[in-house]
Amino acid sequence: MTDHTIYAYRRENGRVGIRNHVVILPVDDISNAACEAVASNIKNTMALPHAYGRLQFGEDLDLFFRTMIGIGSNPNVAAVVVIGIESGWTNRIVEGIAKTGKPVSGFSIEGKGDIQTIADASYRAKEYVQWASELRREACKFHELYISVKCGESDTTTGLASCPTVGNVIDKHCALKGTASFGETSELTGAEHIVSAKAANETVRQQFLAAFEDYTRLVFAERTDDLSESQPTKGNIAGGLTTIEEKALGNVEKLGKKTQFVGCLKPGEAPGGEGLWFMDTSSAAAEAVTLWAASGAVVHLFPTGQGNVVGNPIEPVIKLSGNPKTVATMKEHIDLDVSPILQGQMTLDQAGNALIEMIVRTANGRLTAAEALGHREFVMTKLYRSA
Repeated sequence: MTDHTIYAYRRENGRVGIRNHVVILPVDDISNAACEAVASNIKNTMALPHAYGRLQFGEDLDLFFRTMIGIGSNPNVAAVVVIGIESGWTNRIVEGIAKTGKPVSGFSIEGKGDIQTIADASYRAKEYVQWASELRREACKFHELYISVKCGESDTTTGLASCPTVGNVIDKHCALKGTASFGETSELTGAEHIVSAKAANETVRQQFLAAFEDYTRLVFAERTDDLSESQPTKGNIAGGLTTIEEKALGNVEKLGKKTQFVGCLKPGEAPGGEGLWFMDTSSAAAEAVTLWAASGAVVHLFPTGQGNVVGNPIEPVIKLSGNPKTVATMKEHIDLDVSPILQGQMTLDQAGNALIEMIVRTANGRLTAAEALGHREFVMTKLYRSA
């Protein structure tokens, strides 16, 4: 495979981003209104309201900060304004993002109120958005993209066409020493032995199995030995996948045929280097893509069978489908049609090359279907209830 040239933004820490967002990031749910007001005042900025950030503790709080700092640090983000009710947590997030070298400022509401905070933050956001508007794309290499993968609303065509297409790309990308990540821990049920066999060494294999077994213990601890209302989903069943094991066997096709995975990540954790990485994520689409965006992924590949509409405000989501009915009835959501594979009119290698071409176009600035339709699902993962 050729290591294509793309035109992207080289960030202060050397990472490559394909979007140039100025983000207004709320630390907590009660700062959402102020962030949205700033984004309303200053055009070409983006507020990311969410429901959490108060009275979390332990690993749940660690995940919260990892997600907040990771989103602000993502190479698709040019600059960040952070707004929180208190200065302590606000400054912690600012300091974490500042390690990337990108412009970031924090504002706290206590002692000032919304109106003054919004005014102060708006002036700073204006400076950032004008600064970011003068940044220019430069020639970078395809392998510098950090790619994440997850499927959604899978059916029989997913495991036969769209997931293997993604796997073909992963093999080619990692052969060029690129970085990629897969996850969806629950949806590996029944195929965990296949995944574990793809580990680069015994340490990585044991780390993966520990994460999978932790999920399994959670299910049984809740006395839930039947996930039929969640896994597989009603859409999966309508598409011909009657068990989670059938779903998993299609899911693992995204990992490719030749590539071993080199490490295991906590939710939202950044990879430590090149190669394919497993991340312990939910299978809920918006939650999972948010975690990958927090880990630094700059483009997401999303195979779908029955059709899914999810997007993300930071990480562009490229959707592909091998179901000709979905391509026809939900065409505004599909970036790449790989149904010719099932009609004998396209090889898997050709489909992989077509997807690489779509990634290159997206990296160079083409809006994905989800971006054009305004899908900006930003959903935090919460491990347990707050104090």
